Amino acid sequence: MKYVIIGGVAAGMSAAMQIVRNKEDADITTLEMGDIYSYAQCGLPYVIGGEVERTDKLIARDIQTFREKYGIDARVFQHVKEVDTKQQLVKGEDLEQQQSFEIPYDKLLIATGGSPIIPNWLGRELKGVHALKTIPDLESMTDDLEGVNDITIVGGGYIGLELAENLIITGRRVRIIERNDRIAKMFDEDMTPLIHEEADKHGVELCLEESVTAIEGEKRVQSVITDKHQYNTDMVIAATGIKPNTDFMQHTGMHRLDNGAILVNRYMETNIKNIYAAGDCATQFHRIKEIDDYVPLGTHANKQGRVAGQNLAGQAKAFQGIVGTSILRFFDLTLAKTGLSENETAAMNFPYDTVVYKGSDIAGYFENKKPLHVKIIYRTDTDVVIGGQVIGESGADKRIDVLATALFHRMTISDFEDLDLSYAPPYNGVWDPLQQAIRRAT
Repeated sequence: MKYVIIGGVAAGMSAAMQIVRNKEDADITTLEMGDIYSYAQCGLPYVIGGEVERTDKLIARDIQTFREKYGIDARVFQHVKEVDTKQQLVKGEDLEQQQSFEIPYDKLLIATGGSPIIPNWLGRELKGVHALKTIPDLESMTDDLEGVNDITIVGGGYIGLELAENLIITGRRVRIIERNDRIAKMFDEDMTPLIHEEADKHGVELCLEESVTAIEGEKRVQSVITDKHQYNTDMVIAATGIKPNTDFMQHTGMHRLDNGAILVNRYMETNIKNIYAAGDCATQFHRIKEIDDYVPLGTHANKQGRVAGQNLAGQAKAFQGIVGTSILRFFDLTLAKTGLSENETAAMNFPYDTVVYKGSDIAGYFENKKPLHVKIIYRTDTDVVIGGQVIGESGADKRIDVLATALFHRMTISDFEDLDLSYAPPYNGVWDPLQQAIRRAT
């Protein structure tokens, strides 16, 4: 059995290792467009801030380990341009050797990930314009930081906020330009003041309801122009989302979403025989929406890769789906979310209600307690909990994981109130803040 995997990072190498462990004498070829395998992309912003010493700390396994220990034909600088689904051939170019290749496969996994979107701004080609997705992206950005004092981040989502924090730590001035009326729009509007106050507290300039129209400078960035203002700046970082790397499959008849994400079933199979897909280039089944969604996160990529590898090796394994859990640190705050926001709930036409509660991370009589802001969303027709948001300096991570577990198992507000959660005064109140919130809904 000849296995070919396109992509050598999270999903691709998770799958490859499952094949190695479950299929004796497997013939595996992996094709990576860059020259770095199996690294933690989510850790990249923290190299800038100094919490991660250097980029090689992010590499889980190097190429030689895959080749020598596991017998994988791990290739680098392989640009896949086409898949012949009838002849079962992967075609492309070896960028180092500057020659074309054709590789036959019995089973193929597409794990090509996604690429950052840099909008078609006038001046986007100037030196000092960056995006962050890979180690080479980071190295290019950090090499360019010398002499840079003022940085403009376009986009106020996860990457934008993480970059803002880590760049502020280095002593630079940072502004975020966001076309919406608030940053962190994945959270509901009533949680926004907490996030905006934290940005202001740490000196992040927020430029809201503005859209970038052009970048100006002579060879290098000197200013960024929006539909409202012009800002002098030394660097522009696009943090405006990612696009699945699937254009090379567009003429194959493969089913994809409008954004290019490959539609897969629970076994990571595409609609084309012997072809699977996983990770940031594929869809994820959303357990609450009950639709194929696109939520590109490292956790999903690793899980989907593992499931794909088991199925490729002949062991039937279904991906159980996601509930939409995410978390990030923004200076002193932890911002955590799971399930649906109010906007997402309304878009699904679910009947719902919400409850908001302000408690503390530990017993309320402790002097060092920290405020914890909790919001829970539940369906009024079934009482099933379908979403939650928790923001605070301490304890938000613990609570969001409890909520995510409840959502995964479709618990009702009554079920949630009955949970036997841990209690000791240095860790919690006798009623956890989540249950305090839930009790207000019953």
